[in-house]
Amino acid sequence: MGKPNVDSLSTAARKDGRLVWNHSTHLSGLIPILERLCQQDGIQTVTPGVIGRVKGHCPKMQLRVSVPIRGGYKVIARQGKTVQEVFILTTLDRDKFQDAIAIAIKN
Repeated sequence: MGKPNVDSLSTAARKDGRLVWNHSTHLSGLIPILERLCQQDGIQTVTPGVIGRVKGHCPKMQLRVSVPIRGGYKVIARQGKTVQEVFILTTLDRDKFQDAIAIAIKN
């Protein structure tokens, strides 16, 4: 067998993040956004968490970085009167992570 070329090495080194399916219910429209987020560099694991109700109303999907956790961040996803926690393990700093979320929402 020959030497691997540069293209195969770079694609092998770049691994997409993993989306964990541990709940049967999610906010509608959240999963496609999280799948796009997983495809970005620096995102390792995305785990949707608890769903809850809030008093305020948010007409369109909104993801907000809440607090840092060990190895990443907790993100709050809101749509309508429903809120869902999302735990994301990443190597990105907060500013670049917020940019990655904005890109994932925009697509």
